[in-house]
Amino acid sequence: MIKVLIVEDQGVLSSALAMILNLENDLEVIGTAKDGIEATSMIQQNYPDVVLTDIEMPNKTGLELAEEFKDSSIKLMILTTFARDGYFEKAVAAEVSAYLLKDTPSEELIDHIRSVVSGKKYFEPSLVTGYLNHQRNPLTQKELEILTLISEGDTSKDISAKLYLSDGTIRNYISIIINKLAAKNRIEAVAIAKENGWL
Repeated sequence: MIKVLIVEDQGVLSSALAMILNLENDLEVIGTAKDGIEATSMIQQNYPDVVLTDIEMPNKTGLELAEEFKDSSIKLMILTTFARDGYFEKAVAAEVSAYLLKDTPSEELIDHIRSVVSGKKYFEPSLVTGYLNHQRNPLTQKELEILTLISEGDTSKDISAKLYLSDGTIRNYISIIINKLAAKNRIEAVAIAKENGWL
């Protein structure tokens, strides 16, 4: 019996998925979690074989969950509406077993669950093509950190105080970020990074 945990913040979808999977003789949904924090607790208590998770959820995202259990024997599958290169890049880095979109037919989803348990991986083909053809995240970890603080409304002086760097250094970083993303200003830079799933 393959034990599955569903992590999805939309209750109706979560219930529907559980009902569909439980109809299979070899699958058992051992629980549903509404966010990554609840999922972590349930994984530690119930040791599922497969975790089927959305990406964007409150408190802890599916990508953070994938990173957390990267070195475990659990097969983590992403099931999301977001076909973003940045999300896919992070999912691959977190060594997920599958990345599927929510319009995947239920029969295919079930087949993929069985496949990942046997050690195979599956990634939505359109995302693989996009991943190979598109530019990777051009920002360094420090630049991402600064852009995250900008997205939270911090000024250059606020960021300077938080990161223990001079105001001039922060302004240089912001200028580099804007140039790398071909943005007009810091607000557009945030928007571009979010759109690509880098932030």
